[in-house]
Amino acid sequence: MVVQSKDLFEKLEFDKIISLLKDQCSGDLGRGFFSALTLQTDLESLELQLKKVKDLKLCLDKKDTFPFREYEDLTADLRMLAVDGYVLSIESLQKVNHTLLNFRDIYRFFTPVRKEIYPFLYSILKGVALDEALSGAILRVINEHGEIRSDASPELVNIRKAMQSKARELDKVYRSMINDYRNKGWLTDSVESFRNGRRVLSVPSEHKRKIRGIIHDESTTGKTAFIEPEEAIEINNDIFDLETEERQEIYRILRDLSAFLRPHAAVFELYQSVIVQFDVVLAKARLALRMKANMPKMVDAPHFGFRNARHPLLYLKNREAGKETVPFNFSLLHDNRILMLSGPNAGGKSITMKAVGLIQVMLQAGLLVPVHELSEMGVFHSIFAQIGDAQSIEDELSTYSAQLTNMKYFVGQVDERSLVLIDEFGTGTDPKIGGAIAEGVLRELNKKKCYAFITTHFSNLKMFSYKTEGIVNAAMNFDKDTLSPTYQMTIGRPGSSYAFEIAQKVGLPKSVIDYAKNRVGENEKAVDELLVDLQNEKQEVEAKLIDMTEKQKLLDKLIRQYDDQVKEVELRRKKMKLDVKEALLQNTAKDNKEVEELMRNLRQEKNLEKAQEYKQQLKQTYSNLAQEVTQLSEDIYYQPKQTKKEIEAGDFVKLRTGGATGKVETVEKNEAVILMGEMKMKIKVKDLQLANEPIQIQIRKSINTDAVRMTAEFDSNLDVRGMNLQDAMRTLENYLDSAMLTSATSLRIVHGKGNGILRKLVKNKLKEYRSVTRSWHPENNEGGDGVTLVEMAD
Repeated sequence: MVVQSKDLFEKLEFDKIISLLKDQCSGDLGRGFFSALTLQTDLESLELQLKKVKDLKLCLDKKDTFPFREYEDLTADLRMLAVDGYVLSIESLQKVNHTLLNFRDIYRFFTPVRKEIYPFLYSILKGVALDEALSGAILRVINEHGEIRSDASPELVNIRKAMQSKARELDKVYRSMINDYRNKGWLTDSVESFRNGRRVLSVPSEHKRKIRGIIHDESTTGKTAFIEPEEAIEINNDIFDLETEERQEIYRILRDLSAFLRPHAAVFELYQSVIVQFDVVLAKARLALRMKANMPKMVDAPHFGFRNARHPLLYLKNREAGKETVPFNFSLLHDNRILMLSGPNAGGKSITMKAVGLIQVMLQAGLLVPVHELSEMGVFHSIFAQIGDAQSIEDELSTYSAQLTNMKYFVGQVDERSLVLIDEFGTGTDPKIGGAIAEGVLRELNKKKCYAFITTHFSNLKMFSYKTEGIVNAAMNFDKDTLSPTYQMTIGRPGSSYAFEIAQKVGLPKSVIDYAKNRVGENEKAVDELLVDLQNEKQEVEAKLIDMTEKQKLLDKLIRQYDDQVKEVELRRKKMKLDVKEALLQNTAKDNKEVEELMRNLRQEKNLEKAQEYKQQLKQTYSNLAQEVTQLSEDIYYQPKQTKKEIEAGDFVKLRTGGATGKVETVEKNEAVILMGEMKMKIKVKDLQLANEPIQIQIRKSINTDAVRMTAEFDSNLDVRGMNLQDAMRTLENYLDSAMLTSATSLRIVHGKGNGILRKLVKNKLKEYRSVTRSWHPENNEGGDGVTLVEMAD
């Protein structure tokens, strides 16, 4: 992805989005990922990233708690572990174990059901196996508090038992001495202390010669001596030796553990990589929830089709303040690629342009964006922006010089997959000269067929945009009555600056305003009024054209439907004729038996010639009927194959055996997902045939009446025990369809245990309904495997 400069993110305030994402991360590696975030241009890779975030956002939205904890960077520890003979510290082993436990929790989260609900999120884990023996090996040595377990080895068990025994022995000795010396007045109030790692008595200096032992220290005042009694010296020496043995044994245990873990260093790196990926996706999903962001439909080309879009940062700010953020729609129809936005100051031009740029950057960074999920967005390969004051002290450039330098760079670098954002195009110099140069730059940008969102006040740019193919005017609406902005954008007409009206509102003297109007002159006013009138006329013509196009589509649809009905009537006529002919054919076969009987009688009467004549007549009749039946069957059932392309997404189809028309949502291999109303079905392509798009005729009253009646009559319990497969399937389909239509949320299906055939049928059929959120078997006392409970989205 090519960006104009390093400060593009700052110009669009994407750096603030990155800061918000870092705040949502649980580890430094995740925060580091966002520090080096790059924009994506590969559609397939970008869609996969967005779908992962969408899955995790759904998980958070459903309060399906995703297990994730803080983690630390293992890079340095794993680098040292790779050194043969290196022994990891207890702290490093704890970090490794936290990573293992974090990965284990994530791995266990993905039950078979969740793998189906969050398939793209699960793809992060796909192909990575969980090795629980690694964590088990560490936990056998280090407890949850980061301490070496006493049972880490048999030797350590014996050493610590001996240390406890010596500690008890030392306690006994000290208790005896303390009671004796305290009664003699040879101890201070603090009685005892520790010096140089040894347990000592606190003795006033005047009595220190009375107690045999080693003086380890004296107080700063010299009034107190700290003495290790002679009776405790040998015990303390034993304890010191045991502590040395303990340290040596712990070192050996850690050395062996490090040697065991060393061959698995690559596994730890892989686990850490997976955790970082989940950290990144989780941060994106958390931010998406705050912004109420969605994944739009993606197009592998530059494209804008925003619906109910909001500036991400403005939305968060207003939400905290309890204010509403006005959404906007933005799309470029036909061959238009450049939008020229005009309107009053403080009317929302700049914030709307920044919103478009920021949303596009967020999307190509793999983030869900605050637009309606039915929005459509494309992919750009480069983004250029001229926003704010571009002056440069280092290069000795004024604001306008710096702007021209950027314009030169833009014109030389943009192509058909570039997006250019320019705020207040042409300002900073003489309006006439600046406007003329801006018009020349706009002309070059249009020649390059790039996409652009530009704000301006210049009338010549509005007029140029009106006359030039590929460029369309737009205006930020302004309430003339209250003289306040509405922050709503209208595409198709230029906007007025409302300078005089605003000047009047703020209280500028009338003499000043009148003088300014005279100085502007009638030509400027006429141009502005002409632009508005022309754009209004253009909009009316386009509206009529759209209306006529829709009517033509409806007419074509009616004609196709009429043709289909004529064909269907003809087909029914042929089928009726076929039924009659088949019945006659069967009757002729019965007559044939009667003729055989008659021929036997005639043979007995030796009238063979008459018998032969009867037989020949019947044979001819039968042959004629059979030929007619064959011809009719071919006309009805063996129509020539359709010459249209293969069935694909967006086509309308129906079953070859008849039935309702549905729309193809997706086609994978030899199966297609068909959307019929609110129901989705997966059907083999070979069983489908193309159909015309049905004409939707809404009869609201009857639909509402039927829905109320169905809701009142619907029973949430269904029993299919004893039915054959065909009857059970038909009953189950009708039952689930009714459940969807009546918005039922809890269902109970009784199928019995038996050999499990009906249970399997119910399970497979439930998978075809997207509104089914969960299915399970109750406890044994409530039916167990013989009953399936179903939860449906309301």
